[in-house]
Amino acid sequence: MTLRRGLIVAPSWIGDAVLAQPLFQRLQERHPGLVLDALAPRWVAPVLSRMDEIGEVLDNPFAHGELNLKARWALGRQLAARGYDAAWVLPNSLKSALVTAFAGIPLRVGFTGEARYGLLNCRHTLDKSATPLMVERFAQLAEAPGRQPPRPIAPPRLHSREADQVRTLAALGLERPSRLLVCCPGAEYGPAKRWPEAHYASLARAAAAQGWTVWLLGSHKDGPVGENIAQAADGCARNLCGATSLDQAIDLLALADHVVCNDSGLMHVAAALGRSLTALYGSSSPGFTPPLSERATVLQLGLECSPCFKRECPLGHFKCLQDLEPLRVLDTLPR
Repeated sequence: MTLRRGLIVAPSWIGDAVLAQPLFQRLQERHPGLVLDALAPRWVAPVLSRMDEIGEVLDNPFAHGELNLKARWALGRQLAARGYDAAWVLPNSLKSALVTAFAGIPLRVGFTGEARYGLLNCRHTLDKSATPLMVERFAQLAEAPGRQPPRPIAPPRLHSREADQVRTLAALGLERPSRLLVCCPGAEYGPAKRWPEAHYASLARAAAAQGWTVWLLGSHKDGPVGENIAQAADGCARNLCGATSLDQAIDLLALADHVVCNDSGLMHVAAALGRSLTALYGSSSPGFTPPLSERATVLQLGLECSPCFKRECPLGHFKCLQDLEPLRVLDTLPR
């Protein structure tokens, strides 16, 4: 089957969107000349726009859990006019597959998920043991059902061009430091994935003493966390959480000489930009969504109670991150 134009129904999480990029690369290898567009929530769209494989990013206006059949039907009819030959539906929900069916796209690919038998006509079955990594599961969708993706899978890649970086620095009134450490203290999933604010402040003070300039990056939800860290760091860290768009955050991460992150979307962005990186794991596991970069160092304590994959520590002590000391993280910074 000759495929000329395809649609990606993108995930709703920044990190998952980054991990899907090798799938897009594989699709274009298998189908030379394939033009790929992405239907994505607006908070994820900037990540898709930094992928060479993606042509146009279309707005997916639906909130998490929102059905709104009438609006989904209308969007499907708009997409029908674009003449897509195929669609790859990355989320596993029934709702995420509706629009592609309403659009009448001939080939609709995805995991069976929430019993999507009538919505997808090329269905894959998830084998967690055969594809333990999220990036492998996405990559499988480029293959025929029942066939594993070829390995090794190339790590995700995002671009940030020099002109973008210059524009971002000017817009934010910043100058590039000679030695930049970017810390990303947020984690959308919940507190059990966040290294303590006091530890980030201690790291910032120690790094500043070694000549690093420290910037804190995150969403507007991370603004109060960033402010607490900046105050506790006694002026050794600049809080930019909530002060940038995601596009701008990507450019600032690309400028960093080193990044320290919780297991979060920005961790995957930093890895895909090829930055030197320290990734901190507590309640989650690098066995499922590791930073896919040879320049990444993963730190975790490996306690008996972790990974628990909970939003809040079920035991109330947060030892998996509380006991991960700042000096150990400091030791991972380039000399």
